[in-house]
Amino acid sequence: MESSTPLADLLRPQKLSDFVGQQHLVGLNGVIRKLMKSDQLVSMIFWGPPGSGKTTLASLIAKTTKSYFVHASAVTTTLADVRQIVKQAKERLLVYQQKTIFFLDEIHRFNKAQQDAFLPHVENGTIILIGATTENPSFEVIGPLLSRCRVFVLNQLEEKELNKIIERGLNYLNLKTEADGKEFLVQASNGDARTALNILELAKIMIKDKKSGRKNSQLDIQTLKQAVQKEYLLYDRQGEEHYNTISSYIKSMRASNPDAALYYLARMVEAGEDPKFIARRMVIFASEDIGMAQPTALVVANEVFRAVETIGYPECAINLAHGTVYLSKAPKNRSAYDGLRAAQEDVKKFGNLPIPLNLRNPVTKLMKDLGYGQGYEKYTKESLLPEKLKDKKYFK
Repeated sequence: MESSTPLADLLRPQKLSDFVGQQHLVGLNGVIRKLMKSDQLVSMIFWGPPGSGKTTLASLIAKTTKSYFVHASAVTTTLADVRQIVKQAKERLLVYQQKTIFFLDEIHRFNKAQQDAFLPHVENGTIILIGATTENPSFEVIGPLLSRCRVFVLNQLEEKELNKIIERGLNYLNLKTEADGKEFLVQASNGDARTALNILELAKIMIKDKKSGRKNSQLDIQTLKQAVQKEYLLYDRQGEEHYNTISSYIKSMRASNPDAALYYLARMVEAGEDPKFIARRMVIFASEDIGMAQPTALVVANEVFRAVETIGYPECAINLAHGTVYLSKAPKNRSAYDGLRAAQEDVKKFGNLPIPLNLRNPVTKLMKDLGYGQGYEKYTKESLLPEKLKDKKYFK
């Protein structure tokens, strides 16, 4: 019976000498190697692209230093989970004098309140936090936590490093491919070791002989190209599928179809989409599509955004669903949005047209003498637009 464990996990190195890449961190003079050797581990943030070895490196640090390793994802971890992990870490330290490395993948998904919860435990050494992120930690990790951690940048894997990992995958799967096949795999994986191994794994399934059930051992480049296409569709998180889904979500709310909107929301939530990204789109939608038909929609959307910031995943998905249904069922009116766009077109077309004198602020005597503010009436029904646009109507 074949293992259901992904190839990338099966081939995860078990010792530092097998780790590929990031020599500036784990090479003979690498800073992380020195920290491990001197047993002076500190909390860290690993910032690097997907498939560069963040998870593997954290696991190896724990294994090398004989620390207890906890692996969690910010997409599914709650504050209650964090408290339980910290409680167990305290007991482990007290009873067994064993350190706990808490590896939090996608730490940028945690909101401010969730990140705040780490501060005392990182400060007193109850846990050694290793946060992994593909986003710039300067913007996504709160200052107090960032100041208590060392930030280490992991680089995209180079071609020779990817080739080494691909060779391991081929050997494990008992597959062979020509030089052009390996070169294609390197280019297609774009520096991501996990993507390269996922493609290999999928390609092996594709070359299975349907009649005999046997699997060929030779991979041609055409099969690899087909596997790349399927891999892209399955694992796309930042490409076309990302934009297609958010577009479908917005258009479903615009059509007042809460069922479709909830479905596309669910797809984004299950894919681990940043909830703040979804909530930002809701705030925009409230003014752009609902506008004056139901002005309180903006209040609701802003409260959803605030809830998302305060609560985070997984519970904030409920807030997103609440807001989605509300915005879907609200009446729609784009007059404020359309008026803004029409006014912007005139600004681009005519530039800085002279502002009527009666609207100008007479802050000096000279300005008063020049007529600034003269004839101004608070509640006039006259046009207050520049002379060239005095008959224009933007809000309809």
